[in-house]
Amino acid sequence: MASLNLRPDQFSLLGHRIHYAWAIVAITAVMRLVSSSFRMSFPAIVPIISEVFGWSEGVILLAFSLQWVVSGAFGPPSGWLGDRYGARFTMTLGASLYIAGMVLTGFMTEIWQLYLFFGVLLSASMGIFQVPLTVAVTSWFRRHLGLGMGILQGSQGFGPVIAPPVMLGLVAFFTFGPGKEWTGLFPWLEPDTIGLRMAFWIPGIVGGVILLLLTRIFYNSPEDAGLRQLGADASEAPRRAPTTGVGAKERARVFLQQVRKTPAFWNLVGIHYWGCAGHSIVIVFLPIMVVEALRPVGGYQGIQDPALLSATAIGAGAAATMSLVSTFTRFGVPIAADLFGSKWVMAICFALQFAPVGILFFADSPWMFYLFAILFGIGFGGEMSAFPIINRQYYGSAPIGSAYGFQMMGAGAGMASGAGLGSLLLIGVRELGFPTFLDNPYCWTILLSFVMSLGGVVAILFLPNTHKHQVPDWEEQLAPEFRTGAAPASPAPAADGGSPAPATSGNDN
Repeated sequence: MASLNLRPDQFSLLGHRIHYAWAIVAITAVMRLVSSSFRMSFPAIVPIISEVFGWSEGVILLAFSLQWVVSGAFGPPSGWLGDRYGARFTMTLGASLYIAGMVLTGFMTEIWQLYLFFGVLLSASMGIFQVPLTVAVTSWFRRHLGLGMGILQGSQGFGPVIAPPVMLGLVAFFTFGPGKEWTGLFPWLEPDTIGLRMAFWIPGIVGGVILLLLTRIFYNSPEDAGLRQLGADASEAPRRAPTTGVGAKERARVFLQQVRKTPAFWNLVGIHYWGCAGHSIVIVFLPIMVVEALRPVGGYQGIQDPALLSATAIGAGAAATMSLVSTFTRFGVPIAADLFGSKWVMAICFALQFAPVGILFFADSPWMFYLFAILFGIGFGGEMSAFPIINRQYYGSAPIGSAYGFQMMGAGAGMASGAGLGSLLLIGVRELGFPTFLDNPYCWTILLSFVMSLGGVVAILFLPNTHKHQVPDWEEQLAPEFRTGAAPASPAPAADGGSPAPATSGNDN
């Protein structure tokens, strides 16, 4: 008996039949991990980029802000693409953009190239992997959606834990280790830049190949694989509604037209804005706050200074600790939201996000930064994890890709606002002589994070109860042939290109 069978209707692991919904969760988790990990680890290597190219940290971090503007703006279009053409097609596009963005960023020599390759190309791929993938996962579950989404969201927390050591390890290997002897293979590169460039090239190429391979065993919905949702009644017709083609386009258009009339739609966009603005500041500035706090008298002496790499590693460790702690709430919050309703679960997480920020006003040693990372990670992980659940609680089985895309646009705008305004405040302190308090050059940036997260708590209080469907009759505006249950079953080809997978309910394990 084979230990692994990837046919959707026969999916098994170590001889045990498992519903393919769990394979979709695993595939999606790896895709999210690869596509976001190294991009989100960018702040950890900002001090190195600054030393190598001589660009100020504030100017470099504006590129990090720009990529959130682009990924946020690309949220609705990526949701639109997923709703109309399916997640598999959209993911292939996203993987291609990921490879191009990472490889070209590795070639940068001017600041505008960082803005274009990292800030635009790579962030467009992020928009694709955030929206259609998440929406696709929700379509596979009738039961256990909270657990499935918890696994998916929790896996994303491992990215910033794994990626910074990989990137810093590549920098060290090619700058100080055996890799520095290989510079002869790249005569057009300066020895001081090869480590930094490899930190983008190697993850970009390897990660991109992984993304492209995983699209081959991904299905947009259980109906496309000839299956039913996990937990669906065995007597239920396998196909609920069109997932591609003209029917899918019309369903997405009509639903978006109606859902935009509800206050909850716009409030969810705003809540995602406030929460992401609050934690983006911490994501961006925590590593360089540590490097600043540990700066020796006389400053760092360039990329070859071991003190710089040591301080950068401590800062990356604090950021990794925050992400590791967030993994537990990323996993638990979707389950709690599924069981008890999302509104108050989200409110508690938002409160836990803004409260620990006060520690940063006084942090001046590694243990204080690590204490903050642990406490902040609890709220940070849960703040964003309930959004896919609350969408299903409000909108049922409607095509929510475009709606969720608008929420991710709010998230992108928030990440950009937090990182961008924080960078401008830092530039104001460093270059323009803005007054500070508590003898902390980051005081205004820290205060901004506190206020933004508090705004999210207030906005959540205005959400309606999650037990009430917000647009229950939206399908009445559709032609009869596009309504739920109207389309006949249409088995999809097997992932390996063989015979179509027969319609089956699958195992509910």
